[in-house]
Amino acid sequence: MPTLSILIPAFNEERTIGDVLGVLTRLELVGGVAKEIIVVNDRSQDGTAKVVSAFKEANPHAAIALIEQPVNRGKGAAIHRGIAAATGDWLIVQDADLELDPAEINTLLQPVLSGEATVVYGNRFALGLPYAGYPLRSYRANKFLTWLSNRTTGLGLGDMEVCYKLMPTAVAKSLRLREQRFGFEPEVTAQLAKVKGLKWAQVPIRYTARTHDQGKKIGWKDGLRAVWCIVRNA
Repeated sequence: MPTLSILIPAFNEERTIGDVLGVLTRLELVGGVAKEIIVVNDRSQDGTAKVVSAFKEANPHAAIALIEQPVNRGKGAAIHRGIAAATGDWLIVQDADLELDPAEINTLLQPVLSGEATVVYGNRFALGLPYAGYPLRSYRANKFLTWLSNRTTGLGLGDMEVCYKLMPTAVAKSLRLREQRFGFEPEVTAQLAKVKGLKWAQVPIRYTARTHDQGKKIGWKDGLRAVWCIVRNA
């Protein structure tokens, strides 16, 4: 039975991680694909680990692994740790909140199962702004970074910064990823673009952003770092 590894990097997400695990545990993947859920706790200072442990105890039949980072190193480093631990045929990253609807993981799986693609990216902007009130500056920043990434990779992506990137686990393990924080997105895109033989696809997905008060962690400095990552990996 083919398996999808779902990696969840988590830092101070006690308010939302339980809901995410609940949705993922109930989610039935298309084509009979099994799930492997890997939570990487990035040395949270709240009760994130306790929530995950309690959920595991209450759901003993769910395939959930909890990995503890020895020190806080950032989202990218947590994803690297998750990639190393993944045993599925494919992997995808799920943030420890519900900005993205986990049900749409099936939308990314379908082109892979049909043989149309080996790498599938979501696109939050396929129909323009993802929702009413989405900050125009954020939209422009995302479009600029995607444009710059496409210029260096030759890809025609609509949303390079999207969290939902589905790829073969073996390919992910072969990449030499270094970015510790949010630079993971442009770095993994640039390195995947250099892997020969991959077939790419994009699918529209829905998006509901949270604010910094609600736990959003990315900032303008991460945007500058993304530019550097794109140029460095060109």
